[in-house]
Amino acid sequence: MIVYGTTLLALCYLIGLLLGEVLGRLIGVGTNVGGVGIAMLLLIAARIYLHRCGALPKETEAGVGYWGAMYIPVVVAMAAQQDVVAALRGGPVAVLAALGAVLVCGGCIALLTRMGRDDTSLPETTTEQRLS
Repeated sequence: MIVYGTTLLALCYLIGLLLGEVLGRLIGVGTNVGGVGIAMLLLIAARIYLHRCGALPKETEAGVGYWGAMYIPVVVAMAAQQDVVAALRGGPVAVLAALGAVLVCGGCIALLTRMGRDDTSLPETTTEQRLS
């Protein structure tokens, strides 16, 4: 059933929030650090694992696919609930982590762009080939 995909998301969300709280306390911020992102990573990992084991029915995969499509709106809504001001007051760790994440992502995008090649373009045709 599609609702099982939503159940899987809820379970991953609760575990992600718990891990985000633990991570926040470990680094001394005192607030949730990345709980929603951890939850989404857990959802992706759980879907791949269950799919490989053959334990993911099509209906459940449809539920997980639905939440995959809703990823950005859900993350924005959930992240809006987190206390960013408290994280910034907790010290420069949050700012450094954010800057580090931006730099790492930018570097990965640049690397992938240089490594990739476009195999989707159509082959060049000459005028003679188009006329025949």
